[in-house]
Amino acid sequence: MKAGPLLLLFAATAQAAQPDPSLRNFVACPIVRDTASVPCWLAEYDGELYFLTLQTDVSAPVNPPWLGHRVLVEGRRSDKPRICGGIPLEPVRLSVIAEPDASCNQLLPAEDRYNLTFEPPRPPGPSAGRLAFNTLPMPTQPAAIKKEPQRYTLDYYFDGMVNFKTPFQLAPVLDMARAMPATRVEIVGYRSAALLSNGKVLQEQPDLARRRAEQVVELLKGAGLTAPQYQVRWVDASPVPNGTDDYRNRKVEITLQP
Repeated sequence: MKAGPLLLLFAATAQAAQPDPSLRNFVACPIVRDTASVPCWLAEYDGELYFLTLQTDVSAPVNPPWLGHRVLVEGRRSDKPRICGGIPLEPVRLSVIAEPDASCNQLLPAEDRYNLTFEPPRPPGPSAGRLAFNTLPMPTQPAAIKKEPQRYTLDYYFDGMVNFKTPFQLAPVLDMARAMPATRVEIVGYRSAALLSNGKVLQEQPDLARRRAEQVVELLKGAGLTAPQYQVRWVDASPVPNGTDDYRNRKVEITLQP
């Protein structure tokens, strides 16, 4: 059984404080507030309540966390009016902690003062749910043929592997690889750490860079991209986190060679 991310929480030594006082990076139990239209997701940190996102589906830019699990919140405090009683974080990135936590079960009742006047940011129609992962979306137009290497980056949730957004990130890679056509696909996996606002560091699993890189190979080959030669490697060393853009190091880089 793999070690949980919270078991790898340790005191930061390189940087003891956040470089920007507006940054809010913390792990907390998410809170659901009911409304007459769509539920809100909130989290409390250091005595303050923060708005995370609305209850939407996988088509939304920010997916909601889960009850029964803590969530890693990486965001920036906004000066915009409160939503559902919480200070908005913009931008915000949410990573669900895999280990269950039964204490994360707080539900707040609806109050008239918190009723929302807008709809969740998703297109009309039913959610594709897990079926969206079965087939990659078709490109809207043929990719222009390139004669120089093309580079792409897949981003990840903390401690995460592929998710519902991955097919949309891989679609242009497949489209370009077939149009070139690519003779070699170079894939590099990375892992990261997150500097929290309390000065602690949350470290991703030590074997995650390899597993991310190998999983992307499986996805590309499974989608029919079997003609190119694959060159796969990973970087186990995690960069020293700075608390500002640590999420950028949770990635897989793909280079298509013509």
